[in-house]
Amino acid sequence: MDYAEAKDDMFAYTDIREAPWFVVDADDKRSARLNLISHLLSQVPYQEVPQPQVTLPPRQQRAYKRPPIDSQTWVPRRYEVD
Repeated sequence: MDYAEAKDDMFAYTDIREAPWFVVDADDKRSARLNLISHLLSQVPYQEVPQPQVTLPPRQQRAYKRPPIDSQTWVPRRYEVD
């Protein structure tokens, strides 16, 4: 039994209204990820949560000085999103 047939059998037995499987069209990976994120967020019931007013204390005055950037080992920058 190949993978596709096993997947179809699994869906036939386990995809029920109370616990559905959702399939993502992933021919275009970027669109697939965005559609999946949007779908997942749409499944979460959101409501406004009352928050108390936050009062921050005065900022500390410290003599800390950040070390030079070249004194640290950085992860290579391979990707940059415009």
